[in-house]
Amino acid sequence: MDARLLAWAAARGAVFTSARAAALGVDDSALRRLRRRGEVVRVRRDAYVLGSAWGEAGPEERLALRTRAVLATRGDDVASHQAALALHRLPLHGVPLDVVDVLTEVDRVRTASGLRRNPRPEGLVVVVADGYRCAGVAQAVVATARRDGMTAGLVPLDAALHRGATTLPELERAMEAVAGDSPDRRRLADLLVRADGAAESPGETLTRLALVDQGLSVRSQVVLHDHDGAPVGRVDLLVEGRVVVEFDGAVKYAGADGREALVREKRREDALRAMGYEVVRVTWADLTHPEVVVALVRRALARSAARGREVAVS
Repeated sequence: MDARLLAWAAARGAVFTSARAAALGVDDSALRRLRRRGEVVRVRRDAYVLGSAWGEAGPEERLALRTRAVLATRGDDVASHQAALALHRLPLHGVPLDVVDVLTEVDRVRTASGLRRNPRPEGLVVVVADGYRCAGVAQAVVATARRDGMTAGLVPLDAALHRGATTLPELERAMEAVAGDSPDRRRLADLLVRADGAAESPGETLTRLALVDQGLSVRSQVVLHDHDGAPVGRVDLLVEGRVVVEFDGAVKYAGADGREALVREKRREDALRAMGYEVVRVTWADLTHPEVVVALVRRALARSAARGREVAVS
């Protein structure tokens, strides 16, 4: 691959335009050869990504790459919705990862070839993230939640609050700007009520939401102590003060280190159960059926209650 084009793209987040390639002496026929060899990927007309970066990227990072490439071709446009969240490096859930949203000079939403152009609102505050112009975190979260629903907004919102990337007052101002007095205002207000910056992963957020939706009391990242006051450990979620819910997001027990971690985890769970807590483990597979997660926790609550009655009788 042409060294000058490679250097240009690498300095700009692994993306370049066909116009820039031509200026560096790489014409359309050369670009086609690079595409056939997999050295570059065309994500939209005139918008390219280095093949090495594309091949190593997961779905969310590919959206960020796609967004950078599209913005490089579109002058003053500003990334919005999930495209902006991808540039802010926030987790995504329940949103299209192959569509780039931008704010631009149109009178209504227009979608074509993986690009969704949205009317640019008055008073938009433009920030730079990942080297490109985009809406701020609060505005992007609110816009995403308004269009794609509660979970789509809550997953990046929890992460943003946890990292200190936004605040609830900023979100309230964004909600006022985006929704005003529209019927969406109440739904977006509910988003803020359900937000929890203590959550440390999307899996924890989705598990908490499934449980809270069923009227259960849930606290995130709670440090539990034994009867002597010594800390036993911090748990992902504590439900109704009696059931510990831990989210397992990935396989983490491979190899010698993994086996040691598994032993430590087993001892920790034994200590929690000895203190009277029920322990439920949740995986991504479980979250494809939230009702299953709720049923597991309700059964654990029932066991806890039954054990309490047995102790009272004895």
